[in-house]
Amino acid sequence: MIKGILFDLYGTLIDIETDESMEEIYRAIAHYLTYQGVYLHRWEVRDRYYQIMKQQKEARGEEYPEIDVEAIWNELLMQEGIRSGSVRGQIAKVISHIYRGISCNRLQLYPGVRQVLNELRMSYRLALISDAQSCFALPEIRAVGLEGYFESTVISSNYGFRKPDSRLFQRMLGNMNLKPTEVIWVGNDMFRDIHGAKLLGIKNIFIDSNQGAKSYKDVAPDYRAQQFADVLKGVAMLR
Repeated sequence: MIKGILFDLYGTLIDIETDESMEEIYRAIAHYLTYQGVYLHRWEVRDRYYQIMKQQKEARGEEYPEIDVEAIWNELLMQEGIRSGSVRGQIAKVISHIYRGISCNRLQLYPGVRQVLNELRMSYRLALISDAQSCFALPEIRAVGLEGYFESTVISSNYGFRKPDSRLFQRMLGNMNLKPTEVIWVGNDMFRDIHGAKLLGIKNIFIDSNQGAKSYKDVAPDYRAQQFADVLKGVAMLR
């Protein structure tokens, strides 16, 4: 018996477009840092950010490592002599939000998302597993009006690894006290989402959105939804 529906976030529920190559991001952060007593050129900011990111990924030792954006900026600030951990943490969060705010060109729900969730939550427990940064995802969930829909949320930046790592799915199942056979997974990436779910024998629905890998080896979803409204048909078929 299906008791829970688990969702991916970006590319599944939220249609997002970001561009982290924009010069304006690093110019704005460099200017902001000036007021914190840190004096770096915009390109120094960019290069240091990616250098620390690379080091962080290597230190994880994971097959599918996930970064922690706030920790990257925290490390840069520590290297620049800001010793107070609480001060660094506050500044790192602000910088992270500047970074995301400038890089984000589009942030909106896909058509039909709220209507489908409203219908599903009358019969099923809903939860979220996302390859994302908590400092981005939680405010963006609020911004698009999805706060309160999900019983539990698992975000990869809190764990240091990302899908298709089975531990993220297992973490959610543990949070909800459910078995793999009692949930349906909904995602938009054939490798991270569908392959990842299949590793645990979780029934799955592939959302054929404008994002994500459309194929991976011989992996096939249990149901393919051409638009989000089709998720209801998929759940009815797989339950």
